Amino acid sequence: MVGRFRTCVWVILAALPLAVAACKDENKYVAPPSPKVGVAQPVSREVIRYLDLTGNTVSLDKVDLVARVDGFLQQISYKDGAMVKKGDPLFTIEPAPYKAKMAQAEAAVTVARAAVDQTEPEFQRQLSLMQRGVGSQAKLETARKDRDEALANLQKAQAALELAKIELGYTNVTAPFDGIVTTHLAAVGALVGGSTPTKLATIMRLDPIYVTANFSEQDVLRIIADPSGISTADLGKIPIELGLMNETGYPHKGVIDYIAPQVDASTGTLRLRGVFENSDYGLLPGLFARVRLAPSQNPEQALLVPETALGSDQAGRYVLVVDGNNIVDKRTVAVGPVIDGLRVIEKGLSRDDRVIVSGAMRAIPGQKVAPEPVAPTLADRANAAR
Repeated sequence: MVGRFRTCVWVILAALPLAVAACKDENKYVAPPSPKVGVAQPVSREVIRYLDLTGNTVSLDKVDLVARVDGFLQQISYKDGAMVKKGDPLFTIEPAPYKAKMAQAEAAVTVARAAVDQTEPEFQRQLSLMQRGVGSQAKLETARKDRDEALANLQKAQAALELAKIELGYTNVTAPFDGIVTTHLAAVGALVGGSTPTKLATIMRLDPIYVTANFSEQDVLRIIADPSGISTADLGKIPIELGLMNETGYPHKGVIDYIAPQVDASTGTLRLRGVFENSDYGLLPGLFARVRLAPSQNPEQALLVPETALGSDQAGRYVLVVDGNNIVDKRTVAVGPVIDGLRVIEKGLSRDDRVIVSGAMRAIPGQKVAPEPVAPTLADRANAAR
């Protein structure tokens, strides 16, 4: 019995090294697999480089309607905020006193004309007598003076009549152009005019409507350096696009009609103005607008990547690329505008680089990754967006 026990002990002791060795093999450290990232080469294609600006819509034609003569406001002929046509009556100031002034001026013209009709024949008679040598020089001069005074009085009366007609015309305030009229600022029965003109309302033209924006000094210098860039000779032909805050893209199309002749020294910017058709009055003055324009219509070859592939740090914008050994490299890049949803890369990237476009959070510069081509490719996305 004792011998059998000793035999079992020796068997167990002989098996222990094998068990320990087996345990060591099972606990051996195995490195985790490299993180998977999506990569794609930059899109290379011709693009028209746009400038993205911000601006505001403005009504270039905006006029305060004022009472140019004094009197009681007799009638308001429009609804507040209504669209009106050029020449439509808007306000009527009590015309009766001015009609009376015009009648008085007409009577004065009649009296002055009668005086001319009386003095002219006498002057002609005295002139005829002098030519026959039987007249008096003194009488001729007197007749000439009377005739000239009568003519001067007639001219004075006619001028007074013209002024009376103008003042009578001022009693009817009309729309100077097609537009929208704001709320009235004086009620019927109010005394308007007086020593200073009284503001009655404001009228604004909405079709066409304008947008103003500013170039940065850097953009101005780039445009100047480009021989095919914007020039004042092309005003009215250079396209400009506009989008509002609640709109996607730039649905409104117009043209540039003004560029300031000098850079504002205080801001380092250059102001431009675009004009847009607005027959449906979808654009109102004072709206914030996103503005896009192309300083040159000549396409240029460019590299583009998704906006999501870009990162930012204190050194600026960067992308992560994967080299031939699947090692992540961080590249600082200079970026351009967004075109068809992709960001133009001005420098820092080559066409053959593999850019990490997904899984960038798992990629660490200097570490190895498992790159996988994305689907669809950037080229497919760019072609679909075009």
